[in-house]
Amino acid sequence: MKGADMVIGWVRDGQVFFQDRHAIERSEPEVDSSQDYEQLLGYENGTHTVLRFRRKYDTCDPHDFKITNDTVRMLYAYHDRDPVGSEPLPYHGSQRGARSVFLLERVPREDALPRDTLTWDLRNPAVPLPNTEDTLYWCKIFKLPDLRRKHHMIRYEPIHQAGNRAYLHHLVVYECSGDASQFEKHVTSRGEACYHPHMPNEFLSCHNVVVTWAVGSEGFNFPSEAGYPLDPGSGAKYYMMETHYNNPNIDPGIIDSSGVRVFYTPTLRKFDAGVISVGLDPNWRHIIPPGRPEVVSEGHCIADCTRQALPESGINVFATLLHTHLIGRKVRFRQIRGGEELQPITADNNYDFNYQEYRRIKKPVKVYPGDHLIAECTYNSEARSTITLGGLTAREEMCLAFALYYPRVDLTLCYSLPSLPTVLHSLGIQELMPNSSPVKIKLPEELRDMTLETRLVTYDWEKHFGSFQDATRKGSFKPLCWAKKPVLLPGTEDTEATYPNITRAWRPEPSCHRRRQRPHRKKRPGDEDDDDDNETISDDARDNAVMADDMGNSLNPIGAQEQSRLNSAAVRTTSAAAVLGVVAALLVLR
Repeated sequence: MKGADMVIGWVRDGQVFFQDRHAIERSEPEVDSSQDYEQLLGYENGTHTVLRFRRKYDTCDPHDFKITNDTVRMLYAYHDRDPVGSEPLPYHGSQRGARSVFLLERVPREDALPRDTLTWDLRNPAVPLPNTEDTLYWCKIFKLPDLRRKHHMIRYEPIHQAGNRAYLHHLVVYECSGDASQFEKHVTSRGEACYHPHMPNEFLSCHNVVVTWAVGSEGFNFPSEAGYPLDPGSGAKYYMMETHYNNPNIDPGIIDSSGVRVFYTPTLRKFDAGVISVGLDPNWRHIIPPGRPEVVSEGHCIADCTRQALPESGINVFATLLHTHLIGRKVRFRQIRGGEELQPITADNNYDFNYQEYRRIKKPVKVYPGDHLIAECTYNSEARSTITLGGLTAREEMCLAFALYYPRVDLTLCYSLPSLPTVLHSLGIQELMPNSSPVKIKLPEELRDMTLETRLVTYDWEKHFGSFQDATRKGSFKPLCWAKKPVLLPGTEDTEATYPNITRAWRPEPSCHRRRQRPHRKKRPGDEDDDDDNETISDDARDNAVMADDMGNSLNPIGAQEQSRLNSAAVRTTSAAAVLGVVAALLVLR
């Protein structure tokens, strides 16, 4: 647990022992000189030892983990007896576990559903995973339930077939547009392999994202003011569920019927919600060199796209999901307005491939026409000896940010794709031979007749990595601004774009031992004033206020209830020493 910020405690003879510690090596964690965790409650009964505590998000203690929006690895461990006197802490052995969590942007699960809530299950009918390949994309068409008027989807959650959870990587539900008779014939079929030569052409018109679920997620609850429209009058009547199965060991005989459960209600909410996906088109032009601790890739939603698609009043992003594959380590969803970079809509510097959960943003973020959005992904390819290309399989890579927002607009996928000249320049290639198969290099002369594939495989990445990153960032790219119907927004079809001119980059302000104005997002003329943006408070006061808001209101009643259980407990057993750790970002659990 080296690098972990830890709380260790136990209860003996009614007395609570509670310590703020940190782990330095494979040895007993050291006690912090600054005890920054505040004990709120401690007791034991016949089955449990309970410790409740809190601290500020940032204590400015170098031994305390700074709690941010990043994914946090939570550890727990315990021993079956208490320490006695000054003896060393007993080692917990195998009585331990870990889990990734969001501490600040958690999607609440406890929201009560309306009494008139209905459910719609979209499940795959016994899909056999292949015995020769580790990846399968499966597409299945579903028909909207028989509704007489518009409803709102307000929640969805995964349906896992027992024993098959490990094989389900992600699934996406799309709206379909086109001839109803073409889709009707697929409703009763078991589905098709996606992106396969025999996949029906009409599947390609299932394009507008409705639901996104990825490994580790428990589903999503919409906020009370918004719901996704299910409208038999003006909306889609057919939907396609795309399921990505990942079977890295090619386990034989796997048959799966997993899917997603949609909760919807006839009681409409104030806003129709929508989903916009921003990032890099999954394509071989997305190249990640091998053997590098950090490789940065960026996908763009250009200002011309948002200027055309968004209303003057903008949209409100209330939740995000960040998505890469196996070697993704950091993801930022960036926002540029008028040359000034704003605070990222979402950022995760400790990304966990196995925990891809939606984040609920406390205060929705405004995105206006003309804003430039960037999905920025940082990869660690040190364990790979060959290049990684963009694509659909888990071994390939993606860089996407999904944004849930309201009010709904006619924009669903806002991607970019590096231009071919940019890719060639990043590989030191000046010109290809026309009509060559396989594709061969014409210039420079020293590379003449070499195939493009050979260049990719044999390129000296160690020597040229800096120039490669510079070329991919400064080169041109093709924006792909897709409307809900599978067409590009008018005027963007033949556009070539380049990196935006950022005159003022965003930098996080230091948070310790100083007073500062609360960060605020750049306003547009006519925006309502927000008193919070003009309030100047110290970091300590703000951290305490946030903690009180998140935890304090519920502590007293719960604490009293737990205390009464303690007082009424008739049976006492030897207490368990509870060890809970917040693991630093450098600690990756495998």
